[in-house]
Amino acid sequence: MAEIFPFRAYRYNAARVEPAKVLTQPYDKITPAMAEKYAAASPYNLIPIEKGKSLPSDTPAENVYTRAAKKLAEWIQAGVIVQDAAPSLYAYFQEYTVPGTSERRVRKGFIAVGRIEDYSAGVVFRHEQTLSGPKADRLELLRHTQTHTGQLFMLYSDPAARVDTLLDAAAGTKPDVVIRDEYEVVHRLWPITDSQTIETIRREMADKKLVIADGHHRYETALAYRDERRAQAGFVDPDAPYEKVMMTLFNTAGKGLTILPTHRIVANVPNFSMEGFRAALSDAFDVTSYPFGNGAERTEIFAQFRTELARGQARRAIGAYAGGGAFYIFVLKNSANLDALLPGVSPAQRQLDVVLLHRLILERGLKITQDAVKTEKNITYEREMDTAIAEVDSGRAQICFLLNPVSVETVAEMAMGGEVLPQKSTDFFPKLMSGMTMYRLIS
Repeated sequence: MAEIFPFRAYRYNAARVEPAKVLTQPYDKITPAMAEKYAAASPYNLIPIEKGKSLPSDTPAENVYTRAAKKLAEWIQAGVIVQDAAPSLYAYFQEYTVPGTSERRVRKGFIAVGRIEDYSAGVVFRHEQTLSGPKADRLELLRHTQTHTGQLFMLYSDPAARVDTLLDAAAGTKPDVVIRDEYEVVHRLWPITDSQTIETIRREMADKKLVIADGHHRYETALAYRDERRAQAGFVDPDAPYEKVMMTLFNTAGKGLTILPTHRIVANVPNFSMEGFRAALSDAFDVTSYPFGNGAERTEIFAQFRTELARGQARRAIGAYAGGGAFYIFVLKNSANLDALLPGVSPAQRQLDVVLLHRLILERGLKITQDAVKTEKNITYEREMDTAIAEVDSGRAQICFLLNPVSVETVAEMAMGGEVLPQKSTDFFPKLMSGMTMYRLIS
């Protein structure tokens, strides 16, 4: 069963700071330029805690982690960050425009702390593999700050929308926090302190399975820290703060969820030619080309290409652009024998376009191995289709591959079926702001 709890969050004191100037995107989405912008926005911006800057003079006693812990303690002592008086859940709504469209959506979730579970318990499920580097970084930060500042993005299934109904009621008043971020996403937060509402939400969540949509590294960091603290204590205390982790939970049946595709940009492939590449895949894919010049008609043709790519989704379509005045759509042939083409790949994995791309198109067509993908030797990732195409036009890349997004239902089904998607298969939009609420592991 999923155990979620109210908590007394630490939050920025709106009487001392302007929330929009102190909150940040998640650590793994912060570029150096964004970090500089955050640091300039306010002396109390979360950036030195969420993603501080390492210095050449760092030592074991003075480094990015010790500075983060010191800064957080100073701000709490000064009343810049304060703890809420009452244990609460927090309704967290995000209003945004779906990228590439004019469609407005509202994603409705709530922030709680949840019990940390081993994957083997069958309560929390992952859909991505994690890397050791980010986990080591987050673990060292957690050891020093003993605080979760970023949100885990969790999914649960509630087709009857019972929890959503309670969240809508809570959101009927003036929000406690309203900010607009750099992506024009409006974030709103309402503390829920009513004990009856909290208990009803806890009961509704008790039989739910939780899927990590975003934040795999942070979850596994919390898991490792829990085990570390258990070993230090010599026993398991289920009520210890480190037995729980802060998370934001969203209903998969909600209308506000959006997953964007993450496109692949390929460079440094020896002896690459579009003709040879197509020939290597001719037994598995039908290929249609679309003219793509440099004139005024390009925008119209680009829009047509997008439409054709989306239409081809039922037949497993992947787009490609290698310059030379043409787009291509690779459509898996009806006669293609995936048992033979993808030996050792599960039937569920074979249904994913991204698996076809990695295991057939990249491995077979371009000789890019799985190890090369993991080390990003030939591959980089880009959310914006236009940017991926520009990389090819500039000569910095040889070819880019353009994907349709995976569905929320597929992510949940794959995760609960024990399947792990390839790296960068999902991009949930928008991201959850760090510092909106904070969970301290200090009793």
